[in-house]
Amino acid sequence: MAIDLTALRADFPALDHGLAFFDGPGGTQTPRPVAEAIAATLTAPLSNRGAVSTSELNAERAVAHFRSAYADLLNVPAAGVVHGRSATQLTYDFSRHLAKTWRPGDEIVLSRLDHDCNVRPWIQAAARAEVTVRWIEIDSKSTELDLDSYAEALTSRTRLVAVTAASNVLGTKPPVRRIADLAHECGALVYVDGVHYAAHDLVDVPAMGADLFVCSPYKFLGPHCGVLAAAPELLETIEPDKLLPSSNAVPERFEFGTLPYEMLAGATAAVDYLAAMDPSARGTRRERLAHSLGSLHEHEKALRARMEDGLRALGDAVVLHSQAADRTPTLLMTLEGRDAREAQQHLAARDVLAPAGSFYAYEPFAALQLTDPALRAGLAPYNSAGDVDRFLDGLAAFLG
Repeated sequence: MAIDLTALRADFPALDHGLAFFDGPGGTQTPRPVAEAIAATLTAPLSNRGAVSTSELNAERAVAHFRSAYADLLNVPAAGVVHGRSATQLTYDFSRHLAKTWRPGDEIVLSRLDHDCNVRPWIQAAARAEVTVRWIEIDSKSTELDLDSYAEALTSRTRLVAVTAASNVLGTKPPVRRIADLAHECGALVYVDGVHYAAHDLVDVPAMGADLFVCSPYKFLGPHCGVLAAAPELLETIEPDKLLPSSNAVPERFEFGTLPYEMLAGATAAVDYLAAMDPSARGTRRERLAHSLGSLHEHEKALRARMEDGLRALGDAVVLHSQAADRTPTLLMTLEGRDAREAQQHLAARDVLAPAGSFYAYEPFAALQLTDPALRAGLAPYNSAGDVDRFLDGLAAFLG
């Protein structure tokens, strides 16, 4: 099991500019097959969906192929795949859909580990419905979720638990299945933000115990859009506000307006690219995804170890906040006595892109009293050992 990194990197035109990208958690670079799929869809005959003309059928195929690809990626039925502009937009939409059934006295449980995308929509929906918000806290030493606080937060009145599958700043991967099982014992739905997780691990929505799962293809080599996955049977029970003439079928009733067929084609191509990263992968697309993402995991694990060893060699000048035992190859750090934005600028002058900020992770930064801005370095499939060394050399020169 291995990725041919030289061949893979040749697929990314952005790398021709000599840049080392560590901003993947905010959005990855795009390989040629994804861009070509978008262009081919836009320039072929294309109309609104229908069953008569070539252009209508092209639109239908773009939608069908998209749903099939994300069914394979997420292990859900194609009829349970919903397109959205972003994970934030989908979460806002579904917070409104679900809150229609909430009543004063009901409760929801949120996580201090989460990106604000999986926090603020629920808080705002809860306020409108007069629903109580309870919290899963973070252990400040391990940066893991405190499951004792979760047990205390759950009650017979809990209607929803919203939790991340992986923190976009710390990389922490909480035990989502355990969290989901406890929520289901209370009769609550589980909404999982998988935006960061899906960029690094093979997703299995049913095995995870998620009732609703969101991810963003542009975090794993695709175009800018969002995907929500759920069992079609669950989606049938959720009633959105919609235009009267628009379809009431699942999943179409959750997709408002004409779909961006070219984005769907690009998102499909991203899944196919992931499945082909390891040339030795064989079998169904789901099997090839499992094989290739397993190889990606080994590649990223080796690079993360190289980066962590290099950061430790810099001594107390670097405080690494990513400490969870199970986490993604994303490292959040602060620099003793130094401004992380100045470090970002210093690295950028060396063509090394590692952003500074809080990255919409309002709750983790507040709970852990992290310095804003902090420096984040996240790995993506196209990163190399040379990239890591350039980052470490640049940071050492800045701290020098």
